[in-house]
Amino acid sequence: MTEQASILIIGAGPTGLTLANLLGQNGVSTVLIEARNELIDFPRAVGIDDESLRAMQGLGLVDRVLEHTVPDQQIRIVNGSGKVIAGINPTTREFGWPRRNGFVQPLVDAVLLEGARRFDSVDVRMGTEAVDLVQDRDGVSVTVRSQGQESTLRAAYVVGCEGGRSFTRQKLGIPFTGETRKQRGLVIDVANDPLGTPHAVFGGDPNRGYATLSLPHGIRRWEFMLLEGEDDALVESDEFLHKLLQDHVADPANLDIIRRRVYEHHARIADRFRDGRVLLAGDAAHVMPVVAGQGWNSCIRDALNLGWKLTAVVRGRAGQELLDTYAEERRDHVKAMVDLSVGMAKVVTNRSKVTSAVRDTAAAVIDRLPKLKSYVSGQGFKPMPKYTRGVVLQSPWTVSKSVPVEEGTSPGAGTLFPQPRVEVPGAQTMLLDDAVSAGWRVLVWNNDPAHFLSEDTRSELADLDASLIQLVPSAQLNWAAANASSGVSVIGDPAGELKSWFHARPVSAVVVRPDHVIAAECLAQDLDSALRTIFQKAHLRPAREKAVATA
Repeated sequence: MTEQASILIIGAGPTGLTLANLLGQNGVSTVLIEARNELIDFPRAVGIDDESLRAMQGLGLVDRVLEHTVPDQQIRIVNGSGKVIAGINPTTREFGWPRRNGFVQPLVDAVLLEGARRFDSVDVRMGTEAVDLVQDRDGVSVTVRSQGQESTLRAAYVVGCEGGRSFTRQKLGIPFTGETRKQRGLVIDVANDPLGTPHAVFGGDPNRGYATLSLPHGIRRWEFMLLEGEDDALVESDEFLHKLLQDHVADPANLDIIRRRVYEHHARIADRFRDGRVLLAGDAAHVMPVVAGQGWNSCIRDALNLGWKLTAVVRGRAGQELLDTYAEERRDHVKAMVDLSVGMAKVVTNRSKVTSAVRDTAAAVIDRLPKLKSYVSGQGFKPMPKYTRGVVLQSPWTVSKSVPVEEGTSPGAGTLFPQPRVEVPGAQTMLLDDAVSAGWRVLVWNNDPAHFLSEDTRSELADLDASLIQLVPSAQLNWAAANASSGVSVIGDPAGELKSWFHARPVSAVVVRPDHVIAAECLAQDLDSALRTIFQKAHLRPAREKAVATA
């Protein structure tokens, strides 16, 4: 008998595990299969950013994830002489968490695996490999092999998350466009950190580029360039490793080496992220050099973008066309992250003494320009997600003589809404996402949003389990809460961070998607029409049509 599920996820890496947690939160019937009997434990990602920590917060796992992080980890970039030529030390908390953090990926992935197993609707099967896939108009049949026995799993949709060598992508014949750079790297993880310093160092040495990072639980990582003619087999040579490390520690032979591995710098993006009822996510859809520390975080962004859309479609709240917006939105940002990673890899692994000298001169100029130095230190070069297509309303701000625009402010639609600390009646301050329900959110500054919505719009929002939120200065919190419309939550702004955000923009209302992306922003009077447009862009079905679709 063929087993049935709404969603089948292939691959228990960070993408598949995060997606399984998201679908589990929504009660979606999900099967997650992984060919290995255990999660991968060899060296991989070492950086988790504020967006991903916000995602972990939404999954109810952030406290356990934080146990395996180094918050606010600084990076020092040095030249071949060991001189610091640049520093990266972002201190912003725009999204509620430190922007840059070291972490131990296998331990965090294990937290995600345990998280997925919390949900009765999620079935995790290790040691189960996909060996064939056939889709038709109504679903996808996947042949799986476990303990030498083959069986069939049937799902409405399949998501391939099984890494760069993705069976799913290859089965569908989707090209993986890009390059694998000739430059290889060697990763060495050491227990009982012989240095113990908290920061990370990127060494732009033209003789041999390197990096070293302090990781949680006394782990130290080194990454070295492998030069032309150096065979991968050298990774097994203690003598070779000791030679690489002799300028870094006093006694390389006395190190407690726990992992060693050669890796390649891949920079590739799948030509398409969707083929009918099958989707690609994470490394199955894109891979990038490790230098910028964005591979793992890009996987989490994919899962966040896809999780709410799959939920809406399988529940009949949206048409299948919504799934096309996944690639429309994610592809451009992924390309920007790949380009950033390739660029940083070239800086660190460059072997030209002339190019290195030019780089060092440029760094000296930047060091004398406070604004530019602050931009580099704050990691301003990291492309933030900004979706210009898909489920976003990119329209000009309403022109009003009563609402001037602060110079230098850009429209927020398609970007992430901030997450400051807020107040709710009768409780201590907390992060914004903890103060409201997960899902769609309509936030209005200083006004009760219900007064600006038609009955039909409120009905559609209720069908989406959306939250209506009135934002006020904390001084007004109790009064506003006592006078709010039924179903409207009132949230106080104790430090004025939300007021400052609205102050800089000629808007007073925002529509925020379940993945924290601003779908629309407008003045309060335009809220109803903005929501109607977003409903169309999300291919949402009115409640009466949804009932027919799911019957």
